Amino acid sequence: MFVAAASILWGTTGTAATFAPGVSPLAIGAVAMGMGGLLQALFAARAIRRQRSGILRRWQLVAVGAAAVAVYPLAFYSSMHLSGVAVGTVVSIGSAPVAAALIERFTDRKPLTRRWITGALLGVGGAALLSFAGHSPATGAGTDAAGAWGSTAGIFLGLLAGGTYALYSWAAHRLIGGGIPSRAAMGSIFGLGGLLLMPVLAATGAPLLDSWTNFSVGAYMALVPMFAGYILFGWGLARVRASTATRISLLETVVAAVLAVLVVGERLPALGWLGAAVVLGSLFILTPRTQRTPQPAGPAVALPRKVSP
Repeated sequence: MFVAAASILWGTTGTAATFAPGVSPLAIGAVAMGMGGLLQALFAARAIRRQRSGILRRWQLVAVGAAAVAVYPLAFYSSMHLSGVAVGTVVSIGSAPVAAALIERFTDRKPLTRRWITGALLGVGGAALLSFAGHSPATGAGTDAAGAWGSTAGIFLGLLAGGTYALYSWAAHRLIGGGIPSRAAMGSIFGLGGLLLMPVLAATGAPLLDSWTNFSVGAYMALVPMFAGYILFGWGLARVRASTATRISLLETVVAAVLAVLVVGERLPALGWLGAAVVLGSLFILTPRTQRTPQPAGPAVALPRKVSP
């Protein structure tokens, strides 16, 4: 539920960005993830100080996660700008669950179950239907201007965005699994990643100050989807695997489509609503099942519930 709540907040970012059309995708990504990451570090300052010895012992994991945090928003928003909203969204969001599962497979030796394969295929397929039905590739912003090479570059950037999203989710999950509280783990990774994005924001963020509307969009992106959203995401990562979290976050595509219809005024055909229903259906498969530990014979004893990975 924490990951689903975070995905709902993330789904508002596309609609919010339409209110600041003069701001570049690099600036949007830098202000959202950069400022949001610094706010997370400030929010978790006490926890980071208490856990500093454990964080320093795992500095390589923190560095990998922070580098992924810095690359992800730049790649994601640039992918949509170069190859169009449809292709950029499908490649970025659809590749993240696969990347997360492969990372866990080769680093943690976790198997790919039939349940995972079924849920992943449904979720990625639903996201593809939703994105292609809701946004025509011919009208994608930047597609005509970028040309064929730009569209190809956008696809590669989308793959990079999906991979880095999976990578920082895995790094945060490993920190939390190693005994670092979620607040300290997320604050350290996203705080360092936010620092890495500050030069990009300084170079591209001037349009954010051109009007109160642009400034408000930047503030909203940093405070709500990124700051509050990733706090919720960190709580979720303390309870489920990174591959599960990235699959549940496919809910973001449904929220984005609904807001595009209700707020922006876009029309979503029947195929798009079918994709949204498929994504929602995949969440029931991807959500970990709760099992009860059998109680021994004798006096009734309250036992904790186990959550299967």
